[in-house]
Amino acid sequence: MLVSVGASFDASTEGRTHQSPADVALVATLPGWDIHVPGHPVEAERALRAAFSGSGRAYVRLSTTTNRTAVAVRPGRIAMVREGSGRGVTVLVVGPMLDPVLAATRDLDATVLYTATVAPFDAAALRQRAGRDVVLVEPYLAGTSAAAVTAALGHRHHRLLALGVPRVEHRRYGTPAEHAAAYGLDPTGLRREIDRFVTGTSSPCRDRYVA
Repeated sequence: MLVSVGASFDASTEGRTHQSPADVALVATLPGWDIHVPGHPVEAERALRAAFSGSGRAYVRLSTTTNRTAVAVRPGRIAMVREGSGRGVTVLVVGPMLDPVLAATRDLDATVLYTATVAPFDAAALRQRAGRDVVLVEPYLAGTSAAAVTAALGHRHHRLLALGVPRVEHRRYGTPAEHAAAYGLDPTGLRREIDRFVTGTSSPCRDRYVA
C-alpha cells in the first residue's frame, strides 16, 4: 500500500519539485492497482480499510484540501450528490474537487456525481446516471480518467470535457487556493469552462481535454 501526502500543489510554495499532479496518471499505468482519492478524512479512513482488505495493491492519495463534509460513498463506487432534470450536464467529481464544483454549479441544471476511487472505476453507475454531456473534474492532471469515462459511455453518443491540472508549469508560487485559481479549478474557473462546454463555445486548449 502506498499513501501519499502533498497532492498536486499542497506544497505550493516549495516549487514544482515538491508538487505531484501526475501521480495518479503514473500509478494508473500499473496493472491491478486500486487508486483512492478521498475528499475528506472520513473517506480516507474508509479507503485505508478497503485497501487493507482489497487486492493488496493500493494507492491512497491524501491532500490538505478537503471538502467540508464527507460523502456516504463506498470505496469503488460513484454516488449521486445532486440530481438534475436529466436534460442538463452531468459532472463527475473526484475527491476534494466536490466543494468547488457544487459552488460552480449551484444554479445550473446539473447532475453531480462523486467518487473517491478512480480504480477500479464504477462504469455501471456512470452509465446509469450520466446524460449526453459529461464533465469530469479531477484534482490532478486533466484527462487522467477520461479513458475510463469514455469506455463506460462508449455505447452511446456523448460529449466529454475533462478538467484538472493542465500540463503546464507555473513558476509563481502562492497558496494552494491561488494555484487552483490559476489553473481554473476554483468555482469561477470551473463555471466558466462548464458554461462554454454546455453552450458549445469551447475551443481546444492545453488546459483541458475535450472529446
